[in-house]
This record gives sequence, C-alpha cells and structure tokens, in this order.
Amino acid sequence: MPTRVAERPSDRGNRGVGETAKVVAEHASSLARLEVALALTEIKRKVAALGLGIGLAIGGALFGLFGLGFAFATAAAAIAIVLPTWAALLIVTGGLFGLAALLALVGLGAIKKGTPPVPEQAIEEAKLTTEALKSNGSH
Repeated sequence: MPTRVAERPSDRGNRGVGETAKVVAEHASSLARLEVALALTEIKRKVAALGLGIGLAIGGALFGLFGLGFAFATAAAAIAIVLPTWAALLIVTGGLFGLAALLALVGLGAIKKGTPPVPEQAIEEAKLTTEALKSNGSH
C-alpha cells in the first residue's frame, strides 16, 4: 500500500496557475457556502427568539387588558357600596367614555398639527439656499 507523501511547499510551486486558481476558487466557494449556512442559522435563531418575544408580549398585553378591566370592575364595586350597582356601573362607564373622548380629541389635535406631512422648514431652507446660489452666481 503506497503511502501518500505530504505535499511540500516546493511542490506547490510546480502547480500551474490554472490549477492554483481552481483550488482558490474551490476554497472561496466553500467559504461562501459556510458563511451562508452560518447566516441562515443565525437568522433562524433570531426569528425564533423574535417570535417567542412577540408571543410573550401579546400575552402580557392581553393579561394587562384583563387587569385593567378588573380594575374598573373593582372601582364600580367600590362605588356600589354607597350607590346602587347600576349607578356605580353607569359612573364607571361614563368615566371611561369621557376618557376615550378626551384622548380622541387630543389625538385629533396632534394629527391636525402633523398634517400635511411635508417638511416645510426643509423646503423653505432649500429655497433660500437656491436663491443664495443664484444670486452669488449672477455676480
């Protein structure tokens, strides 16, 4: 059984340019495949973590919403100690609708302030810059 002798650096010098280019291309191709595999593995891991995080956040938001509902029910029950239950529920409902209306009005004001979404200051600055360049160019 013939033994294979390790390739010596001096033997490598005897290779042709084409063969050396082929070896380099094969190594580059292998390296590129490994980098793509690494990227895919990393993306899969991050997507899984992102999916888990989103699921947990949605669960937390859902329980927070239930907690808020129970807080309002608790407020109604506390008011029901002094008033009839229907009046306590009516007061809490009215408070919730009042808060909703207030938030809607403030939101509409913010929307009106932000529309139209045109960068007016930047446009004005661009016009001033254009005028300045025209006036300097004509002198």
